[in-house]
Amino acid sequence: MKQVLCIDVGNARPANFQSETMHAWDVHFVANLVDARRLLSARVYGVGLVLHDGHADTKVLADFLRHHGHVQWVGIFAPDALDSPSCRKLIVEHLCDYHTLPLDPVRLGYTLGHAHGWAMLRRHPGVGLAQRPPDDKALAGDSEAMMRLRDQIKRVAAVTAPVLIWGESGSGKELTAQAIHAQSAHAAGPFIPINCGAIAPSLIHSELFGYERGAFSGATRGKAGLIEAAHGGTLFLDEIGDLPQELQTNLLRFLQEKTISRLGSTRSIAVDVRVVAASHVNLQDAVAAGNFREDLFYRLAVLPLKVPALRERRDDLMVLAEHFFRRYANEKSPRLQGFSQRAVHAILEHAWPGNVRELINRVRRALVMADGRLITPDDLGLAGGGAGATTVGTAPLEDARGHSERAALLESLERSGRNVSLAARELGVSRTTMYRLMDKHSLRE
Repeated sequence: MKQVLCIDVGNARPANFQSETMHAWDVHFVANLVDARRLLSARVYGVGLVLHDGHADTKVLADFLRHHGHVQWVGIFAPDALDSPSCRKLIVEHLCDYHTLPLDPVRLGYTLGHAHGWAMLRRHPGVGLAQRPPDDKALAGDSEAMMRLRDQIKRVAAVTAPVLIWGESGSGKELTAQAIHAQSAHAAGPFIPINCGAIAPSLIHSELFGYERGAFSGATRGKAGLIEAAHGGTLFLDEIGDLPQELQTNLLRFLQEKTISRLGSTRSIAVDVRVVAASHVNLQDAVAAGNFREDLFYRLAVLPLKVPALRERRDDLMVLAEHFFRRYANEKSPRLQGFSQRAVHAILEHAWPGNVRELINRVRRALVMADGRLITPDDLGLAGGGAGATTVGTAPLEDARGHSERAALLESLERSGRNVSLAARELGVSRTTMYRLMDKHSLRE
């Protein structure tokens, strides 16, 4: 039986609500938003009902609906509730349809069925958003390349030998290192990332190994280095190829002896740390060019891993895009629901030279720039770029459809004397859809 979550925020349940039409639904009633959050965290609902008496706090309700935008929400309102601008705004921005009292149970049944159909469509990859809880740490994707990487991570995490991760910039090397740390015996300890190319050469020795009081001018007290701070955990050396050669010798000694000496001290300090390094350049080529110590390379590359570029895992593109849509959902308009088919096509056709970092950038841009309910190639900055001839070829057809749609709206509104309900009935759409179409074509007065 299909399930619907019904939130009665103002004791507004009509007497004829439990009609024969509603017997096809398993209705879960709650009387407040706290209980609604509890149910939504425990199970997945595709459709939700909001019963509003016209007096409930619309701002609090709007915040709730914004945080649960994956549900297709339908509203039932007291007639005078629509006189409130805040209530009308709530309907337009957060609901897929609405009804006013007295309730027509048969029409409500049709509306819920329509909403349920949309909810089912959105569960499939490439259309809307899949019903998956957001997980910022997950190495998302089900491609063969990612399944192989996750299997390798599980294997190397079980031992303490150094790991060398190779991958293009933006492909997710630090995320891979975090996954190794999380599954290792050092998971309870700290994860200390160090970008070897971002620290000034004059400071990198003291930053890595620490220093004692008086070691140099301005050293008024001793300080532990980043390697020492990682004791009991994982040290992630990102862009290890940028490490100056004089420090490569010190790092090699640390890997061999598991001890360090602070700058200005002769005392050795034992450090228990798992070392994971990463590079976007081929270190074997750097060794051949004389820019990287060969013995250090072999110390670091005991367990080599390669993170695939995004173009090598194209099956994961929409999984990742939807993942980042959810992750940054607080930056989007409440009306924005997902990706249009044209946007999906553009994403699948783009070359993604900037890898996952570029995908995050474009999705976040789209969340801010999108005006409609679905993200377009323009919102992603991919119009005419990666989408190829298909996107360019469909633009005239879509323009023609837009002109025809606007003309039909104008004619229907003129015949109905600007009565939106009559015009919507004539066109066979709901009033909510009618209002959205009018907003789309700037026909609201």
